[in-house]
Amino acid sequence: MIYGGHFDPQVKKNRIKELEIDMNDSNFWNDKVHSEEVLNELNLLKSKLNNIEELKLNIESNLEIANMIKESNDLEMQEIISNDIDSIKQKLDEVELELLLNSPYDKCDCILEIHPGAGGTESCDWASMLYRMYTRWCEKNNKKIEMLDYQDGEEAGIKSVSFIVHGNNSYGYLKNEKGVHRLIRISPFDSNSRRHTSFASIDITPLYNNVEIDIEIKDSDIRVDTYCASGHGGQGVNTTPSAVRITHFPSKIVVTCQNERSQIRNKETCMTVLKNKLYQLEVERREKELKNIKGENTEINFGSQIRTYTMCPYTLVKDHRTNTENTNVDKVLDGDIDKFIYDNLKLGVR
Repeated sequence: MIYGGHFDPQVKKNRIKELEIDMNDSNFWNDKVHSEEVLNELNLLKSKLNNIEELKLNIESNLEIANMIKESNDLEMQEIISNDIDSIKQKLDEVELELLLNSPYDKCDCILEIHPGAGGTESCDWASMLYRMYTRWCEKNNKKIEMLDYQDGEEAGIKSVSFIVHGNNSYGYLKNEKGVHRLIRISPFDSNSRRHTSFASIDITPLYNNVEIDIEIKDSDIRVDTYCASGHGGQGVNTTPSAVRITHFPSKIVVTCQNERSQIRNKETCMTVLKNKLYQLEVERREKELKNIKGENTEINFGSQIRTYTMCPYTLVKDHRTNTENTNVDKVLDGDIDKFIYDNLKLGVR
C-alpha cells in the first residue's frame, strides 16, 4: 500500500532526524524554551508517524483478509472486518484532523476572551455558560488554562474573562470559535418566564511564542492603571493594587491581568498580551491587503453570528458556517464541541 502527500512518512522521518541532531548539540539544554519546543515537536511527530504506520498496517491486514474470504461465506470474519472498518474510519478522522492543523500559528497556545453583548444580566450569564463550555473542553483535551482576568457581572455571570489556553495546537483547534455566539432560552431571571435572546463574543488570539514580535510600544501611547484584584464570585485576592490594566491609545486595545500577586509580573503579562494583540492586528492587516489584491471579499467579520444555541421552543445548536447541528444542547455546553471544530477546519481547506 502506497501513501504520500500529507501522509508521506518520509517527510516526518526527515524532520525527526533534524530534531534529534539538534538535541545532540552540546548547548541544546542551555536554552530551556527552545529545548521544550524541540521536545514537544519531536514527540508529536513520533506520535503522528506511529499512528499513520499503525493505520497503514491495519488497512493492509484487513485487505488481505477481505481477499481471502471474498468467495467464502465466513460470517464471523466478515463481522470482525466490519468492526475494524468502523475503528479505522475513526482513526482516519483523527489523523485528518491533525493534518488540517497546518496553518502557520496553529500549534501556538492562544488567548481566549469572552465578552457579553447588550442585554445586562442575561448576556453576563450567557458569557459564564460559554466560559464553562470552553474550560470543560480544555479539561477533556488535556489543555491547561492560565487565568489572565476575570470580572464578575453585577448580578450574575461574568462581565468579561480572558485566559491563556496552553497545549499543542490550541490556537488551531479554537481559532474558528472567534465570533458572536447567540443563546435563545426561557430566562431564569424573568419572573414571567419569557423567552430571551442573548449574545456574547469570543475572541481568539494566537500566543506568538515561536515568533519574534518586533512591536514597539511607546510609553506615550499607553496608560497603566493598577487596582486591587478580586477572585471568582467577588472574593478578595489581596488588598494591594497588584492588578494591572493597560490601555493602548492608538489601537484602543485594553488589556488586564490580575493572575499574579506581583504588580510587576502582572504588568509584564499585560505587555506580552498587548504585543500579541498588536502583532495580530498587523497580521490581519496584511492578510486583508492580500485579499484585496486578489479581489477576494469573503471574510467573516467579527460581528457576524457564527453559532446559535437554542433551548426553547426546541433544543438545537447550529453552526451557521458549516450547518453542523447537535440537538443535545446540554452536551455541547458541557464542552462537546469537537464536531463543530472539525467541520470548520474542513471548511477552511475546501
